[in-house]
Amino acid sequence: MIGALGGCAGDRRFPLRGPLSVDTDLRPVVVECQENPSDEDPKHMSCTPEPYVSPLVWDAADNSVFRPFAKVFAVDPPGPAPNVNSFDEVPDSAWFTNRLGKQKPSREELLRGACRPEDVLVGETAAPASWFIDQGKPNGASPGFRIKVGGKYKFLLKTDSLEQPERPTAASAIGAAIYHAVGFNTSCEQIVYFDPAVLKLKPGLIATDNTGVPRAFNDERLAWVLKQAKQRGNLVRMQASAWLPGYLLGPFSYEGKRGDDPNDIIPHEDRRDLRGGRVLAAWLNHFDAREQNTMDSWIAERADAPDSSPGHVRHFYLDTSDCFGSEWDWDEISRRLGNSYLLDWEEMGYDFVTFGADIRPWERVRKHEGYDLFGYFHYEFFEPDQWKNEYPNPAFSRATEHDNAWMTRILSRLDRGDIEALVTLGRFSDAAHAAYLSEVLEQRLQRIVARYFAELSPLSDARIEGDRLCLIDLARRRQLRPPEGFRYRALAGGAHGSRELAPELRADGELCLPLAHAAPDGGTAADDPSRYVVVGVENGQSRYALAVHLYDQGPKGGFRIVAVQRPEAALVDAVSEGRELAARE
Repeated sequence: MIGALGGCAGDRRFPLRGPLSVDTDLRPVVVECQENPSDEDPKHMSCTPEPYVSPLVWDAADNSVFRPFAKVFAVDPPGPAPNVNSFDEVPDSAWFTNRLGKQKPSREELLRGACRPEDVLVGETAAPASWFIDQGKPNGASPGFRIKVGGKYKFLLKTDSLEQPERPTAASAIGAAIYHAVGFNTSCEQIVYFDPAVLKLKPGLIATDNTGVPRAFNDERLAWVLKQAKQRGNLVRMQASAWLPGYLLGPFSYEGKRGDDPNDIIPHEDRRDLRGGRVLAAWLNHFDAREQNTMDSWIAERADAPDSSPGHVRHFYLDTSDCFGSEWDWDEISRRLGNSYLLDWEEMGYDFVTFGADIRPWERVRKHEGYDLFGYFHYEFFEPDQWKNEYPNPAFSRATEHDNAWMTRILSRLDRGDIEALVTLGRFSDAAHAAYLSEVLEQRLQRIVARYFAELSPLSDARIEGDRLCLIDLARRRQLRPPEGFRYRALAGGAHGSRELAPELRADGELCLPLAHAAPDGGTAADDPSRYVVVGVENGQSRYALAVHLYDQGPKGGFRIVAVQRPEAALVDAVSEGRELAARE
């Protein structure tokens, strides 16, 4: 059931059932077949949605120029995200799988990310000529090529940049692991060191780069690519991206729906997972979060026929190599990355009105001595609300307080130890660089937590233990304030009136509230209005209270939670609404 985000349950009670935990978009669907001739089969039929090509220039121009002007007079305020259940969470879907927000992964799982055992690539011990280069890298800022290992497994290898050695490859590996831990579908990313002798080039290979001009990918071109990579003795450092499963369909759009996918029924700009992704991107300064860095893949029911029906579309996030301080050739632009759009009409208008007298955020940023590797990536002037990506992202632009707070609840579960462990995936040569990045990520995350836990309640993980309602205060767990800064108050309201509850505080941010039964074991239906109870809890830190909706099944039946809501309402108001719902037939 979809929950109401703006308040409690509105003018209705939540029914006596659990929350929707898995979306229906994972179900197999049948797509009309079309001719798709191949060299092996001139009459081949493909039964998948139509592949989509997303031109970089068009997407940038559309979101930077055409859409802003088209919407000057449009009145379309963002409403609640439709893909939210009665527990104020996002169900598992073809877009998102609850991992960190449901049950914290083990350290091993956290570091493994999306990598399967067969995806692990060990370059130091690879046999000579065992990595077959069968394709050049078609686009993107980092040069590279595709290899096939064992005649079966495919990997895209990319280099670092000469200007920021180790940062792009580290950002790809660390960023992918973080996106996966949060819940998004990602590729397996890892850093490999190898002797160039392991490479074997396909004769007559042709590759097309960003210029669109086909060129020979020969020994000379390969040598040029390898020169862009960082060296460690006779070993070359590169990033290895395991090939995605399924039949690739091209990027997904952050706006609209895929018309040829029967499962795609929610406008992408209104999905909470895509909207909330803005907070994650802000944390990592993933300013390049745009549709070209995504991928849809058709996962057929028949593994031996990847473009057959039935199947379903799975949506992937790709390429986080811009994170942690990527720079452009122009310092003026590098300073703006994360602080303004490349073409920012609002900022230009502000500068025009103030005659440029005000000091803008990008004028204050600075590099830190000894850590030029990370450009302007720091927490010193980081304001989560003010962060912007490269150019407007339709889903990010429609993110509400509820969407941002949802992502913050997930990210807050990462502690300093987790961050330091994730940073090891970058395989930095200098331990000081790993320590610097860990500190910046920790401090940026703490600023995100402080901002988005200030309004909506950070209380989470509601559960019943005997006759107690137990919760976790994610703000207290993250030590957002000293312990004395959290002052709890709880009220329970229903058909039998309201009463104060005495919070019992536990370690690691936990608290439990004793519940008293007012309804009998029998005599009325299990979902009778007289059994409806709303428990409101405030922690003295966030502006608004949490509202937990329950049914009192009597001393033997216990209590059952049916909804968890974060209304923009004070404690008394939230509970008063519960009493009204219980009284309403």
